[in-house]
Amino acid sequence: MKTIEHTNALAEARALEVPSRELSLRRDPSVSKFWNDNRKLLEDAWAEWELENKDNLLLPDESLLDPKLRKAIKDAWENPEKESAVADLWKEIIPGVYETQFFDLERLADFRQYLEDVVKSEIPKRAPYGIQLNRYGMMLDPRSEGYLATPSFQAFYNDIMDRYMRPISRLLLGTYGYDNQTFGFSIQYNPDKDKDLHAHTDASSATLNINTNLPDEEFTGSIVDFYDKASGKTVQTKFEPGKAIIHRGNVPHATHPITSGQRSNLVVWLYGDNMQIPRGSTSSYGNIGSNGTIKDVALENVTARQRWSLPDGPKDTVAPF
Repeated sequence: MKTIEHTNALAEARALEVPSRELSLRRDPSVSKFWNDNRKLLEDAWAEWELENKDNLLLPDESLLDPKLRKAIKDAWENPEKESAVADLWKEIIPGVYETQFFDLERLADFRQYLEDVVKSEIPKRAPYGIQLNRYGMMLDPRSEGYLATPSFQAFYNDIMDRYMRPISRLLLGTYGYDNQTFGFSIQYNPDKDKDLHAHTDASSATLNINTNLPDEEFTGSIVDFYDKASGKTVQTKFEPGKAIIHRGNVPHATHPITSGQRSNLVVWLYGDNMQIPRGSTSSYGNIGSNGTIKDVALENVTARQRWSLPDGPKDTVAPF
C-alpha cells in the first residue's frame, strides 16, 4: 500500500522561504508572486493556528476598547441622533485632527499579548513597505498580500472599521462618499531601525492611528508633527498608551526620530472605490455614484442616519502598497 505523507497548512506555511527585505524594497515581481501564490495556504494556516491555540489565545473583540467610547458608539448605532456623545469624546488638535482614548488601558496588555502570540506563530507575514519597509509591522486588511488572516482578528478589524472608524470619520472629518474601502497595517518605531518618518500625506480620506504601547512602556522622541494649512503652524503631539488620533489623509504630518524605547501603532485608512479621496474644499462631501462618478453633496445634506450606515457596495481589491 502506498503511504501518503500527511501535511497541514500550518507546517507548510512555516516552511516557506519568505522573499528578502531587499527584494521587497525593490518591489521585485517575485515578491507579489510569492504572496499571491501562497495566499490560500496562509489563510488556512492562520485559521489552523487559531483553532490549535483556542484554549490559550485571546479572541480580540470590542471589549478591548475604551468603555466610554464603546457606550457612545453603541448608543449612536441604535439612535444616530445621539452621535454628539461620540464627537464629545474627541479632542481637536487642529482642524481635521482629533484624539481620544481608544483602547481600555486595563485590557491593552491582553491585546498586546495577542499580537506577540501572532509574531511567535512563525507564519509568514508581509511587512508594510509604503514610504519605507517597517521591519516589525504587518498587513491587516484582506486586500493586502500576506495579511493577518486569523478569523477572530478579522472580525475585530471589521468592527473597528465599520462600527467605529467610518461613522466617526464621517462625523468629524466629513468623509461620507469616500469611505467604502478599508486598509490597515501595524508599525513599530525603534531607535536602531525604522526610527522616524518624514513629512507626508496619506493616500486616504481618513487615517486612524492607534497607539498600542502599555502604560509602563515608555519611549522618548517620536513626537508627531501636524501641519495646520489654515494657520501655517505646526502642532506637535505625542502618542499615549491606547490613544488614537484620527485625521484627514491630506493633513501633512511627520514623525520625529525615536531616541529610546519603542512605539507600536495600528494604522487604518478609509478611502473610496478605486482609492478615490476628497479633492479641494473640505466644506463639502463627495458622493460616489453607481457609475463611478463623484457627485458633490453639501455638508448639511448628509443626515445622521447616513453617517451611521454601512456601504452597500462591495469591497474592491485595490491596495495602496
